[in-house]
Amino acid sequence: MKPEFRVSARIAKPVRAVFDAVVGPDQLSAYFTTVGGASAALVAGTRVVWWGEVPVEVDEVTPDQSIVLRWDGPKSAEGAALYQTRIEMRFAALEDGATLVTIAETGWLADAPGQRASYLNCEGWSQMLCCLKAFLEYGINLREGYYLSELKGEPAREPPAEQA
Repeated sequence: MKPEFRVSARIAKPVRAVFDAVVGPDQLSAYFTTVGGASAALVAGTRVVWWGEVPVEVDEVTPDQSIVLRWDGPKSAEGAALYQTRIEMRFAALEDGATLVTIAETGWLADAPGQRASYLNCEGWSQMLCCLKAFLEYGINLREGYYLSELKGEPAREPPAEQA
């Protein structure tokens, strides 16, 4: 079975505010891509860079409904990406005026590097949703001080295999 996951969070803000906080580079850089930022807004057919070094291909954007992205999966020993994974974000208005955000990532190979990368990304997207919630609902940047590398001004990195 190929690795894949889905994470969700309820954000107590209207869909438009939540969607804008994900597609807009200034807001995204304030709570998620804090070191290196986001190079541009998420617009279908473009390539943006997160954290100053991670290329993100924007495949589809349906305002206030969904965003589909691709980015590099595990890398070879030489550092080249072996393949890309697909990220789908969905935004659903709830009856109470809040938004349910669901992020699913698929496309890993069913091997040890694919499984490991899927677990790390599941952790990352879960953390992104927590940071989004704290930022929009309370004005708090949870990411500040979250990763030791970011305290040094460096983007969070995948830990060596022996630490994972």
